[in-house]
Amino acid sequence: MNDYIVAGKDQLSKAALAENALKTASALASTGVREGDTVAVMLRNCMPYLEIILAARKLGCYYCPINWHFTPDEVAYLLEDSGARVLITDSVFFERVREKIPAKVRVFLIDADQSELGYVPWRDSHGVFNGPEVAPRGHMAYTSGTTGKPKGVVRYPFPADELQARKATSEALVAQAYGLRPGVRALLSAPIYHSAPSLYTQMALLKASTFVVTERFDPHEILQLIQQHRIETLYMVPIMYVRLLRLSVAERNTYDVSSLKFVVSTGSPCPIEVKRAMIEWFGPIIYETYASSEAGLVTLIDSSEALERPGSVGRPLPGGTVRILDETGATAEPGTVGRIFVRQQAYADFTYRGNPGARAEIEQQGLIGLGDLGFVDEQGYLYVCDRESDMVISGGVNIYPAEIEQHIFQYPGVADCVVFGIPDQEYGEQLLALIQTADERPLDQDALRQWLKPRLAGYKIPRDIRVHPNLPRDDSGKIMKRKLRSEYWAEQKTKV
Repeated sequence: MNDYIVAGKDQLSKAALAENALKTASALASTGVREGDTVAVMLRNCMPYLEIILAARKLGCYYCPINWHFTPDEVAYLLEDSGARVLITDSVFFERVREKIPAKVRVFLIDADQSELGYVPWRDSHGVFNGPEVAPRGHMAYTSGTTGKPKGVVRYPFPADELQARKATSEALVAQAYGLRPGVRALLSAPIYHSAPSLYTQMALLKASTFVVTERFDPHEILQLIQQHRIETLYMVPIMYVRLLRLSVAERNTYDVSSLKFVVSTGSPCPIEVKRAMIEWFGPIIYETYASSEAGLVTLIDSSEALERPGSVGRPLPGGTVRILDETGATAEPGTVGRIFVRQQAYADFTYRGNPGARAEIEQQGLIGLGDLGFVDEQGYLYVCDRESDMVISGGVNIYPAEIEQHIFQYPGVADCVVFGIPDQEYGEQLLALIQTADERPLDQDALRQWLKPRLAGYKIPRDIRVHPNLPRDDSGKIMKRKLRSEYWAEQKTKV
């Protein structure tokens, strides 16, 4: 089988997957789903998920990926807010949330074969869809909800007379940023319900000759699949690098990864030493991109640039703009930290589902603010210092924890770390560093502080350093800083 798709234990030819997708498109249309409507999907990575993505593209409707970790109330909110007409899930997730599903939403279960809820018999009872060509809408990604409730990002369709040219431009951008070119052999092990893996999946289904999707990340399985399928392009998040690097040299050498040509990460900043170690292992094929649900793919940095400029996320991709604005709205000088504002012309414009006014809250000078702080150097390379909401103000001084974390990651024996502000009666906030050590090694806090002294200004060195047994990260690799921070601020009247 030359062109094929693998999802967990299932394997189909691309032609068979395409036929199933066209049947799913017909089945969705029979429920009243039309161009511009929304279909919700709450599944682990699996073959039906891929069918639904292709079916949604054919119908010109949005698919709304729902994180299956969400509570029933969170799921209910997304179903209502997205305007979903159909929810496709499995019986386990359905039983957990069924009491919260709006009555107007039709439900189909991928593991229910005989009941009226069965996805497969419903799909197979329809012929292939033969409707007119429409502009594909893609996914309706929901923001993380750092302020208020999550907001659905809805991209407008390309005008019919621009459709082919605009599709070519966006596909060229994805080829450069993700390495997804026609005929490539690609692999994804990150959950599709996140925005970047969702985009990667859409384009891999269109361009790859072989596309392998795993239900979850396992270091040995990923390496075995790379070897078995001669994978060329791989999407990961930094926490996956960390888990791969925990393998011994003997374990790594068991697998042949020489087929790899392009490995890209996004979602959260990659620690400098982690990236350097991956380059030493895989070769100069490690890339990182800075992106968001609203702005799309903005910057890219390759391995040689990353080694020359540690901590940078690169320069703008074609069609991309990056500008650093200070508190007055003026463009900051190179090297000066300010708010990051971006734009990517290759993408169709967007609004927020049911809340178009929220767009104005993040827009300035025609650019989109992502809530990040950073700077550009003289050559235009972007450095992300921190989330604006994570900035610590101690004694009136702005401190960016991400900068401190990058250094602590380089200290011998550190497996993971996070730095944030906790209440302090004198300074308002003081820095706390939580550190997870490799193999439960003890940590000498005083030795770490001495090691940091020549690397950081004194006020940036945490006074409070503690060992944490297992720092929590979500499936995209982002550390759950807000959850860790909340317990220290629970009794405070203010949260800053």
